[in-house]
Amino acid sequence: MTFLLAHLSDAHIGPLPRPMRRELIGKRLTGYINWRRGRDRMHNMEVLATLVADLRAQNPDHVAMTGDVLNIGLAAEFPIAAAWLATLGDPKNVSFVPGNHDAYVRSSLSHLETTFAPWTGADAGGVPSYPYLRVRGEIALIGLSSGIPTAPLLASGKLGTEQRDRLEIALAETGARGLMRVVMIHHPPNRNGASAGRGLSDARKFEAIVARHGAELIVHGHNHRHSVVYLPTPKGRVPVVGVASASAIPGTERHRAAYHLYDFSREDGVWKVAGRVRGMVAGSSDVLDLGTFPL
Repeated sequence: MTFLLAHLSDAHIGPLPRPMRRELIGKRLTGYINWRRGRDRMHNMEVLATLVADLRAQNPDHVAMTGDVLNIGLAAEFPIAAAWLATLGDPKNVSFVPGNHDAYVRSSLSHLETTFAPWTGADAGGVPSYPYLRVRGEIALIGLSSGIPTAPLLASGKLGTEQRDRLEIALAETGARGLMRVVMIHHPPNRNGASAGRGLSDARKFEAIVARHGAELIVHGHNHRHSVVYLPTPKGRVPVVGVASASAIPGTERHRAAYHLYDFSREDGVWKVAGRVRGMVAGSSDVLDLGTFPL
């Protein structure tokens, strides 16, 4: 079989709705100030729309969106974010995992659960919970939630014991079925994957789970740049791939707006993965094929 997966992240939908004064307390106040002081000019919605149109033209079998569609977790941001997610395709063909900007403060969490349920629901149905499992043919899509409310100026993430335990079960069961396992998470799940105050606090424990049960691909966002590292598994190693922000103003090669495409195939019982980047370059409004990367 063959399967085409598109991966994008960190859309940071704007413009930011006008907040009520009572909403600008604690972390939201610093986030709002940062937005007004220049963060709003780092993310361009025309760039994002062009990138999404190109993504849809590739006709992927599934789309993975790994978080940060919001900015400061305002209640008014959630319906805007949901409307944008709907432009990516039918929810059964689009999977979402939340980032730190989606779970910005504690009052955001109830909106997070209800708003994004169509894109986070497991095949088994019921109340959405993490990790969720969606099986498409021979592809197992496993969605994790690393976004948590944090103190001002911090952007770290955490899975927690319960979610890690369920991840261990999901990887073991889907691995026993011979499925191609794709893990979706917002924060880079490897140690030293992000700068101080921005990383996954239980990355070491995540690495240990993967070392015991394996996976075939892990994708994330958060750092706003393309990156590839590898984690050990029982049968070798698994690529951990970060993608640039989908709405970033075209700039340096590592930070320009882009998304990834993955071609999965199975030959003689062995899964093969080929990755390529499509995105923008400085001085161009076109989305171009920027080359392949080794996996």
